[in-house]
Amino acid sequence: MQEEVKDKPLRAVVAAVQLPTVSDVEFEASLMELRELAKTLGYVVVNTFVQKRTGFDRTGYLGIGKRQEIAEYINGQAGFDELDGSPVYAEPEFGEIDAVLVDHEISPSQARNLELEVGAPVMDRTMVILEIFHRNARSRAAKAQVEIARLGYMAPRLREAAKLAGPQGRQRSGVGGRGAGESHTELDRRKIRDRIAELQLEIVAMEAERKTQRARRQERQGLAGVALVGYTNAGKSTLMRALTGSEVLVANKLFATLDTTVRTLYPESVPRVLVSDTVGFIKNLPHGLVASFKSTLDEALDAELLLHVIDASDPGWLRQLEVTDHVLAEIEADNVPRIRVFNKIDFVGDETAQAECTAMLRAQYPDCVVMSARNPADVARLHKIIVGFFQRDLVEAELFLGWSAQQFRSEIFEHCEVLAESASEDGATFRVRGEAEMIERLRERFALQG
Repeated sequence: MQEEVKDKPLRAVVAAVQLPTVSDVEFEASLMELRELAKTLGYVVVNTFVQKRTGFDRTGYLGIGKRQEIAEYINGQAGFDELDGSPVYAEPEFGEIDAVLVDHEISPSQARNLELEVGAPVMDRTMVILEIFHRNARSRAAKAQVEIARLGYMAPRLREAAKLAGPQGRQRSGVGGRGAGESHTELDRRKIRDRIAELQLEIVAMEAERKTQRARRQERQGLAGVALVGYTNAGKSTLMRALTGSEVLVANKLFATLDTTVRTLYPESVPRVLVSDTVGFIKNLPHGLVASFKSTLDEALDAELLLHVIDASDPGWLRQLEVTDHVLAEIEADNVPRIRVFNKIDFVGDETAQAECTAMLRAQYPDCVVMSARNPADVARLHKIIVGFFQRDLVEAELFLGWSAQQFRSEIFEHCEVLAESASEDGATFRVRGEAEMIERLRERFALQG
């Protein structure tokens, strides 16, 4: 019996207001996205309540009639007795409703009022996303960034809680470390401010450490950087695994990847290319999360090339493309060279539909790549394009290595493409292709050894 309780799925209903400025297609896409977010969080969405309004109700987001309708559904009310007009309750069709998920960010008072009226906990879109990020963060940096965003979200809700608490939640005498007349709510807000300041200092220190490590690594190995960016669930992690031959998490969930993963492009090239997989973007991503994850997205800022991955099979791909462009502009990465990669073409109907979609995308974006990350030929073609981008400024030159310094042969093959090799009495001469700066650095190193 206990097992049944433990395995019982969380059940939720979705509620949303459609404003006049939002089209039916855009509204349905947003609802579908919220359902996917709920799925990632472990909820089964059993019903959806929508309402068209010119604006949100200031008291409880939805209009009073719609709020009553949701309350009746949650409480199992089937109607009214014909004789005395008392409410009649049916057996719950789906069992207890664990949450009402609202497809907008709403104010603390709206959330509280809605919760009281419908009789179930309310989570707005921002809260849902924050909870997903909180559960999925793995690295120290990601955990700190998520905590900052969550604390920022909580602060105004403490003020609302103080209002509901009444006079007893306001002014109290100074005891136990509180200043004279400082309330519990003020103390909590001060703790939040102090904790955010502490976390920000930690992040600054981690950023400095990462930048130093990245600079040393690139200087030592002559590496180039490409970052995968795009909407959440566009297939970035699958493409990352295909391009690098490495095992990275691939899951059909929104925000499966939060921490930046870095791997070397495989087969390796000259110069060696590092590929970074970054956190996915989403419509109405809470501003606090964009700001908090700016350091995680620094991989996109530091990269010489961005691969903007787009799910070609998603009907809302154009909106998703625009969201990613907007976020890249917000983190000041919109000037980094970019290749648009339309992924998941194999999910676009039959071969005829795929061909038509490919032709349309190439006509609209002439330099784009249309592919499937599951197709080795497509991956090889993209690999060639990436290598070609980084080899566009390579030069050809000769390097001489005396017989007494042959232990440095590996460095030549590591940093350059060897086109030819010839031997003489004094040593070996290599005809190479590589970055001018790296070739000059190797030439100086070999001269010192001579």
